Amino acid sequence: MSKRPSRGRKLRLAQAPQRLTPRLLTPFERELSTKRRGEISELAFALAAARHGFGISKPFGDSERYDIILDPSHLTSVIPTEAWRKRAKSRHLLFDSPRPRLVRVQVKSSTQLLNGLYHINAHRRIHGRAVPYKLSEIDFIAAYIIPEDSWFILPLPHVLGQTSLLFRPKRSRLPGLYDSYREAWHYLHEPDGLIFA
Repeated sequence: MSKRPSRGRKLRLAQAPQRLTPRLLTPFERELSTKRRGEISELAFALAAARHGFGISKPFGDSERYDIILDPSHLTSVIPTEAWRKRAKSRHLLFDSPRPRLVRVQVKSSTQLLNGLYHINAHRRIHGRAVPYKLSEIDFIAAYIIPEDSWFILPLPHVLGQTSLLFRPKRSRLPGLYDSYREAWHYLHEPDGLIFA
């Protein structure tokens, strides 16, 4: 006769089925994974920008507010504007075409939906306080929505003073506030031609 445990009998630890509970990450581990995601997003942006014809530079260290510097002079379609021609005539410049300025880009990314929207922190921290970026620090925010593999190219003057941005998914039927900035790489081609709010 085989012995079976009775229904009310507790199982010993060795007999109890193992329950796998996810281990909570320490603050250091969370920071490390967020930092790694940011590094990968910066690489993804550099690749995407290179495919759009930009020269790419990365600042040395983490001290600058921007992550990537774009050089639009690599683009083949740099055409002098009428305003530039007038300035060139008045200053007796020796150049035939304008020299585009370098563009400073802060790369941000998001992986999870929160109440049906992707959330991006569009700020830096000073003494634990969220502080929006200034025009003297960066020119653009490039927001990468990782699950959709899509970019939002936001000129800083268009989102000046905001510390967080919310993006609707591609499949959403409702219009998003920043839908016009989705894959808007053309803003980076002529940053001086933008109409700032």
